Amino acid sequence: MKIVVLERHSVGTDVPVQYEHLGEAVYYRNTTTVEEVRERVHDADVIVANKAPLGEDTLKDAPNVKLICELATGFDNVDLAYCKSRGITVCNVVDYCSGMVAQHTFALALALLEKLPHYDKYVKSGAYSAQDRFSNFDMPFHELEGMTWGIIGMGNIGRRVAAIATSFGCRVIFYSVTGKSSCGEYPRVDLDRLLAESDILSLHCPLSELTRGIIDEKALRRMKKTAILVNVARGAVVDNSALYNALTAGEIAAAGLDVVDGEPLQSSNPLSRIQDSCRLIITPHLAWASVEARTRCVAEVAENIAAFRRGEPRNVVNP
Repeated sequence: MKIVVLERHSVGTDVPVQYEHLGEAVYYRNTTTVEEVRERVHDADVIVANKAPLGEDTLKDAPNVKLICELATGFDNVDLAYCKSRGITVCNVVDYCSGMVAQHTFALALALLEKLPHYDKYVKSGAYSAQDRFSNFDMPFHELEGMTWGIIGMGNIGRRVAAIATSFGCRVIFYSVTGKSSCGEYPRVDLDRLLAESDILSLHCPLSELTRGIIDEKALRRMKKTAILVNVARGAVVDNSALYNALTAGEIAAAGLDVVDGEPLQSSNPLSRIQDSCRLIITPHLAWASVEARTRCVAEVAENIAAFRRGEPRNVVNP
């Protein structure tokens, strides 16, 4: 069985990726274009990918492919219907980074809530050393306790965030995009109420036609002027131009983003023009990427391949 790993470096060079015990393995540092994918998978039995496009254009001349393993949870890059028509099984990795994404959610929220960029700069500029008192709090900040934390996407990550927010003393509410959430631990509200009541609003939903641009100009205007938005879901869940306008007009207080619409961040994205880190923090899509999470991700792909060889479905997304 030939295993072709199209984007070995997507999990970093500090984490070993070794699938030789499962078959003949071929590794490529990165694969992005249709032409590259088509050429590299033509004799593959198993494809391991992350963002590489996998559909009829790239797979039609790869007759041996039986399994596609995502080196991630998301599978936006795969044409599931085409793969199913070909009898190609598609597997992803679930819950390998939920704890890390929840952790990063609070790293962003707390940095913005407590104005940490301002105070770090204040100390390092020498202003703190030059003052004649022991403390400085010239930019007011507030406690999480007593705030309302709103969530869109009450899956594994959303539930972890909800539990942590509760431990901080927050009231948690959530909105179900599909209306089918089974979560009964926290009040489920409609979108208008979620937007109007949330002091912190964090996004943990997959990208779909239901969620694309769900945080748009209209939604941002419904939010509190003191609200903080945190997006660790997918960049296109938020209308980036609308968010830029909302931040510059003071319609919301701040935003913490680990994802943007079009990655890496392009100079054409208006969010790239905001340099005030008390208003906007952007990290380079790293919330999933602790050493531990990346190691689990690689190991889970191996388990998916091994299970497929045994004829046991595991993490199949196109049954």
